[in-house]
Amino acid sequence: MEAKATAKFVRYTPRKVNQVLSLIRNKKVEKAFEVLSFLPKSAATLVEKVLKSATANSGKLSDFSKLKIKEAWVGNGPILKRMRHGPQGRGMPIKKRTAHLTIIVTDAGVSDGKRKKKASKMVKAVEAK
Repeated sequence: MEAKATAKFVRYTPRKVNQVLSLIRNKKVEKAFEVLSFLPKSAATLVEKVLKSATANSGKLSDFSKLKIKEAWVGNGPILKRMRHGPQGRGMPIKKRTAHLTIIVTDAGVSDGKRKKKASKMVKAVEAK
C-alpha cells in the first residue's frame, strides 16, 4: 500500500530541500527519522513533518518499521520577487523561492518480493547446472 503527503508553497528553496531529500531517498522510514533528527539543516524539520504525515496517511503511524520511502521529490513553486536598495539609487532584485515537496511511502514487503523472485531464478539456474 502506498501513501502520499505533500507540502506546497513552502518558503524553502528547492535546492536546499533536495539536499535533505537525497539523504533519505529509498531508505526505511525508521532510518530516515533517525537521520533527520540529527541533521543540522533547517529544511530537515519540513521534511520530517511531511514524512510523518505520509506515515500517518498509510495508517501505520504506531509501527512504521515495515515502511520504506519509495519516492521523494521537490519542485519549484512560485517565486516571490522583491526589491532591495542598491548603490547610486538603483534597485537590486531579490528572489524568494518557494517549493512543493512530495513524499511517497510504501510497504517494504513489496520490494522484498522482487528480491525473492530474483533469488529464486538464481537458485533454479544453479540447480539446472
